[in-house]
Amino acid sequence: RSHSLHKYAPMDWSAYFDEERPVAIPNTEDVFNVYMAGSEGPVVFCLHGGGYSGLSFALAANQIKGKARVVAMDLRGHGKSSTSDDLDLSIETLTNDVIAVIRTLYGDPPPAIILVGHSMGGSVAVHVAARRAIRNLHGLVVVDVVEVSNSLLMLDLTLWLHMKRSDSLLIPNFSIRTQGTAMASLIHMQKILLNRAQHFPSIEKAIEWSVKGGPLRNIDSARISIPSTLKYDESKECYTYRTPLEKTEKYWKGWYEGLSDKFLSCPVQKILLLAGTDRLDRALTIGQMQGKFQMIVVRHTGHAIQEDVPEEFASHILNFISRNKIGPNGVEIPGLIKKWQQ
Repeated sequence: RSHSLHKYAPMDWSAYFDEERPVAIPNTEDVFNVYMAGSEGPVVFCLHGGGYSGLSFALAANQIKGKARVVAMDLRGHGKSSTSDDLDLSIETLTNDVIAVIRTLYGDPPPAIILVGHSMGGSVAVHVAARRAIRNLHGLVVVDVVEVSNSLLMLDLTLWLHMKRSDSLLIPNFSIRTQGTAMASLIHMQKILLNRAQHFPSIEKAIEWSVKGGPLRNIDSARISIPSTLKYDESKECYTYRTPLEKTEKYWKGWYEGLSDKFLSCPVQKILLLAGTDRLDRALTIGQMQGKFQMIVVRHTGHAIQEDVPEEFASHILNFISRNKIGPNGVEIPGLIKKWQQ
């Protein structure tokens, strides 16, 4: 028993990120918590999925920080961030939050930025890029988000459901082959949230569940990231989720509606990282055939690629930076101005 608890004991983020910083947005009550690592190179600005936190990128940050800066923020209603309305997870608000944090941290223009977003955070990253509000944006990396996906369906919400190791959801008819688009499946989300484990007697038990029945496969990442997704419920004397996703239902459709076309329209270099194949809708399939983005399929991973295989995830980010010659202030090819710098 004691060995089991030790195996799932929380681990501190400080071995992976260099600092934690509160970013207070001027003229608001909003303070966003950000984790930062590295001191040179472009900024890899990371946005986590719904129900996760910035610490979802801890292990990957440790691999990236020697060659680039990493910033991972806790989105509104998540982690240690505090806002005037933590339940407003509308895509417009989340997008505005990210732009405000980048401007508050760096002013205008910021250093060269590569936006990285996982699941819900991937949707936010696409909207930020499409808004063209970040002047020195040089790349967009979207992690396991497509409007239409297969047995994992889409969205972090699905992955808190108790899963078999095959990654097939336990609710019938969730396969893309029988259910159609993921957008059409949003009506099932509340059932999914109700079916996930809700209460934990200890943080260790929550970490244990996250890798045995929940969304993660990497114990080390779970030990770092899961504690920041929990809060202590005094009335029930147990731990529960920091983010009540079931109360944000009215925003779910907005996270994913029209996302494929918006992604393709973003005027930056793009990568789509997918866990498994057979995940593209028609717009993305055509876009890939036309060379509008690079698609990388990552094997032997669950939905949270950055947590499950952080070394491989980091290598894809660093390869993207080097291939596109992105330095701390932009593309470093004398005399060559890329269209996505405009």
